[in-house]
Amino acid sequence: MSRGKSDVLQGTLDLLILRTLALESLHGWGISKRIRELSGDVLEVNQGSLYPALYRLRDRGLIRSRWEVSEDDRRVKIYELTKAGSEALVVERDRWRVFAGAMERVLGTA
Repeated sequence: MSRGKSDVLQGTLDLLILRTLALESLHGWGISKRIRELSGDVLEVNQGSLYPALYRLRDRGLIRSRWEVSEDDRRVKIYELTKAGSEALVVERDRWRVFAGAMERVLGTA
């Protein structure tokens, strides 16, 4: 198995997006870039997965979007966390930690 960049595991993308937007509001490409940076260039979020996840989170009321003009004078859609999104982040982060702990126990079994 390669130790290079890896696609985000199914089911973790929503959590990664919520966490990233908890740090700051960003446009789609910025979210993808920030996840890659925060993961030490390990996690790669492709646009074909990112935008459906953003729409899904928006439809669930966990994020909202607004149009802004970027520094290079382009219109960009900025995404930000809602109050419901902040609450969901706490729940999903706790679930992830339980899951990750269980995986560590299984992998550590002799």
